[in-house]
Amino acid sequence: MTTATVSAGARLHVGFQNLSLARERLYGGIGVGLAEPRVTVTAEPAAAVEAADPLVQAYANRAVDILEVPGVALALEESLPRHVGLGSGTQLALAVLTATARAHGLEPRVRERAPAMGRGGRSGVGVATFEGGGFAVDAGHPTNRFTTEPPAEGDWTVPPVVARHDLPSEWRFLVVVPDAEPGRSGDDEDASMRSVVERADPAVADELAGVVTRKLLPAAAAGRLEPFGEAIAEIGRKNGAWYADAQGGVFRPPAGELVETLEDCPVLSGVGQSSWGPVVYGVTDTAHADEAEAAAAAALADRGLDGRVILAEPAETGARVRTTD
Repeated sequence: MTTATVSAGARLHVGFQNLSLARERLYGGIGVGLAEPRVTVTAEPAAAVEAADPLVQAYANRAVDILEVPGVALALEESLPRHVGLGSGTQLALAVLTATARAHGLEPRVRERAPAMGRGGRSGVGVATFEGGGFAVDAGHPTNRFTTEPPAEGDWTVPPVVARHDLPSEWRFLVVVPDAEPGRSGDDEDASMRSVVERADPAVADELAGVVTRKLLPAAAAGRLEPFGEAIAEIGRKNGAWYADAQGGVFRPPAGELVETLEDCPVLSGVGQSSWGPVVYGVTDTAHADEAEAAAAAALADRGLDGRVILAEPAETGARVRTTD
């Protein structure tokens, strides 16, 4: 009997390149794969689906249908915080798919099958970082495919990656996970996104295009931390202008207060909110990591918030897969 273990790192979602129906392509995700924290699942072939965690069970049911196998026994060894902006849903779904496939001696074909797992419908960043880690930008979707109702389950393809770069190993991403209300997900997220898209100012997309092509991509390719951080901070704020009505500000509470405080930390660059939050992040390097971590802990304490502070390396690879017989 084959046992397959799959471990995938979290991802940060910096923002989208365009949310306006007045432009040719919609969405276009920008994000970074992290080495930590991780989700890890172990799978063995079984006669039916066996999983203690309800969400793992739900994804496993999809996986066995897609792969046309009788069943799988899955154990969740490590989990990501859910609905906080770290891509937990996509990383868990793809880990379950991959572990199930490998346990049965099959190829997971992650990018092809992600839509059937309910993932990759807007941003392709989570799929891209699961596949290869690093910094990734995807092409988005043709705007003429947008509908006011969500597309039928799986009725999409994952947007292709148009840029991917390994980031310097000495960089560190400060990740602050405050104990706060989770970000939007599921039907609530779909409704919010439709509302934002229908009202989005196309001028913001034009401004973002210049930031991405003239600042962000060159900085990522050259491994230059300060301009990279400046670019992702600007992208986050411009995205926040689109979301302001939906989330109660450029950044949702309490992320906005944490961002404001951490922007004053001299060793941090690129401070922003990941996806719908409440996760807040910034970029530093190994020489200044301790100072950045202390600043984050102080920012939480000053606001009477509990939470977790993580210093994560950029992921050099995608998900780790190990099989044993």
